[in-house]
Order: sequence, then C-alpha cells, then structure tokens
Amino acid sequence: MTITQEDELDGLKLIGRIVANTMQAMARALEPGMTTRELDEIGRAFLEREGAQSAPEATYDFPGATCISVNEEIAHGIPGDRTIAAGDLVNIDVSASRDDYFADTGATFRVPPVQRSLDRLCRDGRRAMQIGIAQVGADKPLAGIGRAVGRFASDRGYTLIRNLASHGVGRALHEEPGEVPTWPTHDERRRINRGLVLTVEPFLSRGGLWAATRDDEWTLYSEPAAPVVQYEHTVVATDRRPIILTLPG
Repeated sequence: MTITQEDELDGLKLIGRIVANTMQAMARALEPGMTTRELDEIGRAFLEREGAQSAPEATYDFPGATCISVNEEIAHGIPGDRTIAAGDLVNIDVSASRDDYFADTGATFRVPPVQRSLDRLCRDGRRAMQIGIAQVGADKPLAGIGRAVGRFASDRGYTLIRNLASHGVGRALHEEPGEVPTWPTHDERRRINRGLVLTVEPFLSRGGLWAATRDDEWTLYSEPAAPVVQYEHTVVATDRRPIILTLPG
C-alpha cells in the first residue's frame, strides 16, 4: 500500500497500535506451564475487544489467531498443546485488520532463565531490525535494507534466514511490492516510493540459512538447525525518518 491521504495513515496507526498492544499483552502473560493455545487465546480476546480480526486466520485460514513459535520453530507456529518451559525462546507474531487496514508485528521473547548467548542473539536481533528500518525512506533502494542488515550480521558472526522476507502490507496482509529481502541481494533494483507501507523483519540466526516446513505445512524450522530470532515492525516511508506504526500505546 502507498499512503496518499491522512485518513489512511490514521487507519494504519490504529491497527498498528492494536497489534502492538496485543503482542505486549501476550508477552506479559507469558510464563512457564502455559500452553501456546492459552497464550493465543489471550491474543484473540484482545483483538476481539479492539474490533480487530486476525489476519492469518481470515486471509489464509491459519489455525490460530496469532503465530507462536517455540525454540526450534522459527515462524508460523500453530498454537496448541505445547507447554512453554523455563529457558524457552518464544516468538509471537501478531497481524490483524480493522476497517480494512492491516498491520503486522512480531518479536522473540525469553522465558528466564536463558543462556547468555541467547540474550545476546535477542538483543542483536532487535538491533538488526532497527538497522533495516533506518534504510526505509522515499527514493531509497529497497536493497539497502538487506545490505545494511547483512553487514551487521556478518560483522557479528551471524547468519540470516534467506527465504523469509519482509513484505508490503496495508490493505492486505501481503501485497505490493511483494517480498523485500532482509539479506544482501545483487539483482534487486526497485526503489522505495514515498508513502510505501511495508514490514521490516530480519530473521537473525547462529547458523541457520533457510526456513523449511515439516509435517503440518505451516510451522517453519531452521535449516541447518540453529537458534533464530525475529523482530518486526510495520513502517511507512517518508522523506525523513520512517514512521513506525506498530508501537504500543
């Protein structure tokens, strides 16, 4: 989506705030002993109270209101009977719509106590997202996002999952300009137009290169197997700093 009117920005800010607050409510409730289904129901209830609808459920018939991925699961985890334990890494991804506007956010949370190296991976994963967001601006190259994130990852000895990309969003969960790589590419020539709405969501890893499904056709795992974290905001390109839509408030 490309924003052309102020009321469009207002609508996106509203749903952006809703998905951010939903994710934070789920994160506050996260504790050992609860199931991922119980955590998802907290998210579903919050979205319903705000008059919002789960985007993956409505768009793709995903079997849950939110995606919850634990440890070896790196994305699109189906809420179910899995019990969250101390030391787990839990990725919560919330995307939803209200009044025909869509926003998407996600983050990886730690259930204490966790290894110090995973603390560092989470901190650097959030930093990788921030570095990518800083490359979003009117008439900047789309490839600049992946180049900047790639330099950061390489300098610190990390890898990036290279088949889970950022994407356009706004009037649908996934829309133009389609996939936006968050890793270095050589054939990406597109530029960012003013008002473009997109996610920035690198998947930073300690060795993982690709995401692959196994049995349920939804849940994604790292190949080769390695810890992976993801942090995501929905942003709008402007002539100055990008506007981050998915901030709690």
